Amino acid sequence: MSIESLRHCCSPEFLAANASIGANLAGALLLGMLVGYERSYKGRAAGMRTYGLVCMAATALTAFVGFADLWYGGTAPHGGADATRVVQGVVTGIGFLGAGVIVKDGLSIRGLTTAASIWAVAAAGILIGVGFYPAALVLALLSMASMTFLRRLEARLPATWEVTLTFRRGHTARLHELTAAAEARGYRVLPDSLTITFADDAPVWRFGVVAIERSRAISPAVLAEELATDEAVSRFSITPVRN
Repeated sequence: MSIESLRHCCSPEFLAANASIGANLAGALLLGMLVGYERSYKGRAAGMRTYGLVCMAATALTAFVGFADLWYGGTAPHGGADATRVVQGVVTGIGFLGAGVIVKDGLSIRGLTTAASIWAVAAAGILIGVGFYPAALVLALLSMASMTFLRRLEARLPATWEVTLTFRRGHTARLHELTAAAEARGYRVLPDSLTITFADDAPVWRFGVVAIERSRAISPAVLAEELATDEAVSRFSITPVRN
């Protein structure tokens, strides 16, 4: 790095630009977390970490365009090649890469946070490429913090479980009875998660439940003991829904 580049990195305009981008990143993370909290509370796959990372990465890719005069150490040619076209290509490529790590398994959708973090890292790489090193560092640190500490916060939210019940032949189940039984045990059935199939002429119900309140909901172990003694159920499984 030349003396001129070091002088540019210490200039008031450059530091102010990075501070502005950093503040925008922090605000975007908080707003993304706010929306993600509602999704996590309702047991959806994309939660606080995913929404926060995506919102923050989108902000990074938008905010730095407003400081084009400070790109590449202040030596960006005016009227030359448009760097935003390169950014578009990077974002498109990262989109395909992120899609490759997302795997759906029942109600669980694994890899959403990883895909969002890949996009955030790509945004950090773009910031580094145009010379906004402090802003890239802020983005990387906020991404690490969100994936580390938001996991602990999400763990305190109502847990979501996927329940699969295989009924014995001759036994029928009714949705309102199932919903009432779940609520009596502190859980709420997700209405749009129910699927009913038949295996060996026996109905198989697969649905998601979310704890209404952690203090009220019985543990999955106790729920498993109750299902094991239910004469109408031949097989069952209780699996945590993850993202």
